[in-house]
Amino acid sequence: MKKALKVVLVLLLSILIIGCSQKETPADDTPVAEKDALARIQEKGKMVIATEGMWAPYTYEDANGTLTGYDVEVARAVCAKLGVEAEFVTGDFDGFLIGLDNGTYDAVFNCIDVTEERAAKYDFTDPYINSVVTLIVRNDNEEIKSFEDLSGKTTTNTITSSYAATAEEYGATVLGAATLEETLNIVVNGRADATLNSEGSFNDYMKVHADTPLKIVDSFTSYAAVPLKKGDDTASLREAINKALGELKADGTLTELSMKFFEADMSGSNN
Repeated sequence: MKKALKVVLVLLLSILIIGCSQKETPADDTPVAEKDALARIQEKGKMVIATEGMWAPYTYEDANGTLTGYDVEVARAVCAKLGVEAEFVTGDFDGFLIGLDNGTYDAVFNCIDVTEERAAKYDFTDPYINSVVTLIVRNDNEEIKSFEDLSGKTTTNTITSSYAATAEEYGATVLGAATLEETLNIVVNGRADATLNSEGSFNDYMKVHADTPLKIVDSFTSYAAVPLKKGDDTASLREAINKALGELKADGTLTELSMKFFEADMSGSNN
């Protein structure tokens, strides 16, 4: 009897040992608030991205109402590399960086130029586009031929944009406007002397509005990247996005997208 009991106990112990060895690794029970930005994004399975949706060919809705554009498709490709979904929130440019500060957005894909002032407040990824900034005036304007001629003049742009900041650096007064079309109309109507904008966007606009009496008189190249909230919380997210951008540059995806939307390679892949 004792021998039988002993055998039963041995069997039970063996079952317990086998059962314990087959248990799955415990799930990560770290509180969400204690995880960094990348871990939180991966846990929820999506990255919340701010973009204008009204600035072709960077970010806009096509004829079917589908959000697309160079920035949008680069964002989708990056998220695919990270194994998460891209969730876009469209809105006014002026609120994007504030949205990063308060956690409304995880990132902004909107051809954000890297400036010293912005770099002091936000952590930027590696550049993914070389943006040509142009100075645009009416065809009959002979006074403004370069950025240096903006002193004492009025320009029009989104107030918080790098374009507005550049105009002010050259001594211009900036009249606020929300969209590319609005800024161009303001110049055409004579309410402002000039506007600064992307060469790609201006050329895209002129393809549809070829009779608009505007011309480019000067330009320079800037570099756009993804701004992230500054600090250790976003360090691994920045590293992951940089890795994804590097792979997209190496495999030709950035060049392909740039050729599709700009008919030129503005991705910097050949740099």
